[in-house]
Amino acid sequence: MDVTSWVAGYERAWRTPGTDVLAELFTPDATYLQGPYHEPIVGLSAISAMWEEERDGPDEVFAMTSSVVVSDGETAVVRVEVRYGDPVEEVWRDLWIVQFAPDGRCRHFEEWPIAPR
Repeated sequence: MDVTSWVAGYERAWRTPGTDVLAELFTPDATYLQGPYHEPIVGLSAISAMWEEERDGPDEVFAMTSSVVVSDGETAVVRVEVRYGDPVEEVWRDLWIVQFAPDGRCRHFEEWPIAPR
C-alpha cells in the first residue's frame, strides 16, 4: 500500500474546492472517526458533508507534515502535524489509523487528534 501517496492525496483534497476528489480516497461505504470515542461517520456522502463543515475552505492556510509509523498489509498508522495560519495560530498532532481496501482507497479512517493545552 502506498500510504505516503494516500496522505498526500488527503492533503491535496483538503486544499481542493468541493468534495468530488474524496471518491479517489475513500470507498463509498467508508467509515471515518474524528476521534477514538466519536461516533463513526459512515459513507462517502456523510464524509463529504463533514469535510465541508470542518474546514474553513480550500484556501485555508496550513502546513502539514506526516510520517508513516507503521504499514502492515491493509493497515497503516501515520503521525501528522498540522499548523494552521500564518502566523501559526493553532497546532495539532494526530495519529491516523487507516485501513485500506484492495483498490488502495480507505475503507476505515480513525483520527486521534491531540492539541497542546
